[in-house]
Amino acid sequence: MSSELHQQAACDVASVLPHRAKDIARLKILVSAGEPVVTVIGKYNHGKSSLLNELMGRDAFAVSDKRETVNLSDSVNLGVRWLDAPGLDADVGSEDDRHALQAAWLKSDIRLFVHAAKEGELDAAEMALLAELHADSARTQRQTLFVLSQVDQLADEGEFQKVGSAIGEQVPGITLNAASSTRHRKGLEGGKKLMLEKSGIPALRAALHSGLARVPQARAHESALLFGEIGAELQALRTGQQNTLEGLRWKQQQQLQDFGQGLEAVIGKVSGDIGAMLDALGTDHATVPDSAKDAYAITAGKRERAHIQIAYSRACIEIDGFLAGHGVIGLPAEQQTAARSLNSVMVAVMGVSVKFRKDLRRMFCEAPGRERMQRDFTQYYEMSADRRALATLISDTESAVAASDKASTALHALETVA
Repeated sequence: MSSELHQQAACDVASVLPHRAKDIARLKILVSAGEPVVTVIGKYNHGKSSLLNELMGRDAFAVSDKRETVNLSDSVNLGVRWLDAPGLDADVGSEDDRHALQAAWLKSDIRLFVHAAKEGELDAAEMALLAELHADSARTQRQTLFVLSQVDQLADEGEFQKVGSAIGEQVPGITLNAASSTRHRKGLEGGKKLMLEKSGIPALRAALHSGLARVPQARAHESALLFGEIGAELQALRTGQQNTLEGLRWKQQQQLQDFGQGLEAVIGKVSGDIGAMLDALGTDHATVPDSAKDAYAITAGKRERAHIQIAYSRACIEIDGFLAGHGVIGLPAEQQTAARSLNSVMVAVMGVSVKFRKDLRRMFCEAPGRERMQRDFTQYYEMSADRRALATLISDTESAVAASDKASTALHALETVA
């Protein structure tokens, strides 16, 4: 898999499980199968850079009494990538902390937690970080070695025992890898074998060598762990999304069915009432036009037309009541006009008034008329706010399912590479 496809696959997974972004970034490192990574972490001026130089056998990292390490520095030596992170308290809460923690959690196979002996027991921040590192080690098999640095700055063996006991009480069972970079350098320069041994660097190198031999197994364990966890989470997410989608689709279909049956029943009832009314009428006076002299008189034609209009209004009120119960009231925004009184579904489908029997009969008593009302009201029902919101929710859920499927495929592709 090319680096571009590798990056895209990781992005596909992270887009669905953003809270897993760090684990996915770690997987990218694991599948790349680069050199094992050893990182020193700890507070500013606790001798981290000096320690790395002695372990590597060359001066790869800057050492000074003033703050030197401000970025994540690395050097490859003897098949190992060594990382020197900024001190955790060099610039508290800002970019330096971020670099140090990135090294500890993202890039490292072995973490050297460095604490200067002269500082005595661990402070609260160190305790919290060390506890997190140990918990991570138990889960992922990544190793954390505690290094008590600068032991040459202690007055005597008694003070060393005192510091060791204090830290042992804070972290029961901890292994103290006591080391002095200064003693080791002096031992090298003076050819003093005893001083070299007393520096603790050879013993720490041996511990590192043993730890590095376990890195391949630890990486395999961590890869399987992360692929398994993320894969299971994607599957659970996808199952939940699919169940939600099926429920929404069922709701959409059931709502439409209930609306259609209810509307058909209402139209059938009012059509029956109007048909009975029309059948009971006698002479059709509404078709006889009024003369000029009848402008202010009550005529048979006027009474007939009023009677028809009342029957029509009653039918519309009954249908409108049913529609309102299903959220079908106003026209959708794209169909509204400047005349607010006309922006109703009833006006759009039924018109404003009916004056003649033939119009009533055509609308309510003939099959094409009833079918048209059923069709047009159903169309506006589908354009109602609630139905559109439901359709949008279904579309979004379909997209989420597709994204989960894509993420699962991408994760499988990464796992295949691993």
